[in-house]
Amino acid sequence: MNRYPLWKYLLILAVLLAGLIYTLPNFYGESPAVQVSPLRSSMKADAALLERVAGILKAGGLNPEVVALDGNSIKARFADTDHQLKAKDVLTAQLGEDYMVALNLLSRSPQWLTSLHALPMYLGLDLRGGVHFLLQVDMKAALDKALEAATGDIRSALREQNVAYSGVNRDGNVLVVKFRDADARSKGEAEIKQRFSDYNLADKDEGGEFLLRATLKPEAERRLQDSAVQQNLLTLRNRVNELGVAEPVIQQQGADRVVVQLPGVQDTARAKDILGRTATLEVRMVDEEHQAVPGAVAPFGTEMFKDREGGYLLVKKQVILTGERINGAQPGFDSRTNEAAVHINLDGVGARKFKEATRENVGKRMAIILFEKGKGEVVTAPVIREEIGGGRVQISGKMNTMEAQDTALLLRAGALAAPMEIIEERTVGPSLGAENIQRGFDSTKIGFIMVAVFMIAYYLMFGTISMLSLGANLLLLVALLSTLQATLTLPGMAGIALTLGMAIDSNVLINERIRDELRNGLSPQAAIHAGYDRAFGTILDSNITTLIVGITLFMFGSGPIKGFAVVLCLGILTSMFSAVLVSRSLVNLIYGRKARLSSVAIG
Repeated sequence: MNRYPLWKYLLILAVLLAGLIYTLPNFYGESPAVQVSPLRSSMKADAALLERVAGILKAGGLNPEVVALDGNSIKARFADTDHQLKAKDVLTAQLGEDYMVALNLLSRSPQWLTSLHALPMYLGLDLRGGVHFLLQVDMKAALDKALEAATGDIRSALREQNVAYSGVNRDGNVLVVKFRDADARSKGEAEIKQRFSDYNLADKDEGGEFLLRATLKPEAERRLQDSAVQQNLLTLRNRVNELGVAEPVIQQQGADRVVVQLPGVQDTARAKDILGRTATLEVRMVDEEHQAVPGAVAPFGTEMFKDREGGYLLVKKQVILTGERINGAQPGFDSRTNEAAVHINLDGVGARKFKEATRENVGKRMAIILFEKGKGEVVTAPVIREEIGGGRVQISGKMNTMEAQDTALLLRAGALAAPMEIIEERTVGPSLGAENIQRGFDSTKIGFIMVAVFMIAYYLMFGTISMLSLGANLLLLVALLSTLQATLTLPGMAGIALTLGMAIDSNVLINERIRDELRNGLSPQAAIHAGYDRAFGTILDSNITTLIVGITLFMFGSGPIKGFAVVLCLGILTSMFSAVLVSRSLVNLIYGRKARLSSVAIG
C-alpha cells in the first residue's frame, strides 16, 4: 500500500543529486577579475591576445589565478582587489586605445562544475553591487533630427520630379516649402502627400509667395519618439555586452526615460563611456587627387582614415549616405569571391541617394567608413563600375564570418537614435551587496530553524520528514534558479522565504489529514495512504491559485516584481514535488515495509 517501485526512488534520488550539483556553484563565491575586449569589430580576442595579456601581467609581476579566453574577451582572475586594480592599470597602459580593460567579478566554481554547465545564480544590483543609471532621452533632438532629414528629403523629391520651388525651410516644428506659383504648389503638394504621409499639409499665401506648410501628425510624432526610445534600448543592450555584465537590467521607464542597472560593474567611468558609445556607417567619395601621407595635415575638404590593411586613405568630407538610411543589415557572402560580406538594405530615400551617387561617379572609388567610439575606419573602398539601384548594397573587405556578423549588428543598432543624458546615478558597493546577501541568508536560515523546531515538536517523526522535504524544496529551487541563470535580488530572496512558508503548508495539510484518518479508526498504513491521497486535491488547488497570481505578476510587473514572481512560480513547482513525492518516499521507506504497523509518530 505504502511502497514505491525502485525506479521511482531512483528518479527522486537523481533529481535531488542534480539539484545538489547545480546548487553547489553558489557556495564558492566570486573573485575580482579584469576583462580585456577589443573595441573594433575588425579585431578579435584570440590565442595571440591571450598570450599577450598573460605576458603583460607576468612582466608586471602579477600572477592571476586564471587567464582564459571567454567569447570575444580575455578574463584574468585575481585573489584580491589590489592585484585586480594594478592589473587594470598595467593592461590599459600596455594595450593602448584599441582594447577596453574593465573590472569584473568571476565565479570561483571549480572546472568540473563549469564543464557540467553548473553556474551560480546572477545577483542583482542590490546584492552584488554595481551601478544604476537613469537616462533621459532628448525627444526634442530626435524630432529635430527627423525634421532636418525630412527637409533634405523633400528637396530631393521635388528636384527628382522637376517641381519648381523657391526653398524648403524650418519654422520651429513646421516645414515651409516655397513655390513660385499655385500650379507648382499643387504639383508639389501631390508629390509630398504621396511620399510623406506622416505630415499634414496646409496652403498659405504670404507676401506674394505660395507656401506649403507641413507639420508632423501627432500619431507620427509619438511613433517617432517611441522608435527613438526602442532604438536606444537596443543600442544600449549591445553596448553593455562589452562590459561582460551578467544579466544587466535595461528597460524603459515612462515615455522618455531608460533605466540601466549593471550588477558587478565597479568601474563607473568605463560604464558611462560604454553607454555613450555610438557606431554608424558613412559613405563618402575617395579623394583621388591627393596622396595620403600619415602624420601630415589632410588637404582642405578631406579627412584621413585608416583602412583594414593598415594603410591610410583620403576621403572627402561630404557625406553621401549615413547609417540612418539603413533598414536592415545581414551577414552573408560575396556571390563572386565567396568572401564574407554584409548585405545592407536601404530605405527609399537612401536607395535614391545611393543610385544618384553611383550614377554620377562611375569609375571613381567610394569609401564605406565605419565609425566606432568616434573613430572612423575604412571597411572597403571599391571602384564604382556601374549605377547601383534597388536599395541593396554589399560591403566586404578583409573580413571573416564573425567580423561580418559583428559589423551587421553594429549597423542594425549601432547609433543612438536620440541623445541621452544621465539624470540619476547610484553606485552600490560590493560591501553593501554582501551585507544584503548576509541579511537575506540569515532571515531564511532563522525562518527555517524556527519552522523546523515547531514541526518536529508538533509532528514528531512526520515533522522531521516534513523538514527534510522542505530542505529538498530549497535545494531544488536554488538549483532551478541557477540552471535558468535567473537574477536574484532582495525581492527574490523574500520570495524564497515566502516559498518555504507556503511549502510547509502542504506538509501540514498532509499531516493533519493523516491525524484525522487515524481518529476515524483507520489503521496507520491506511491512514497514511488516505492522508496523502485526500490532501493532494487541496494542495493542488491552493498551489494553482497562487501560481496564477505569480504568472500575472510576471506578465504585468517589471524589475524586482518580475524577479519575485519568478521565484514564487518556481517555488510552487518545487514545493509540489518535495511535499508530495519526496516526503511520501521517506514515509514509505520508514513505515511502508512494516506490514503490521501499530502506530506512527505524528504527535
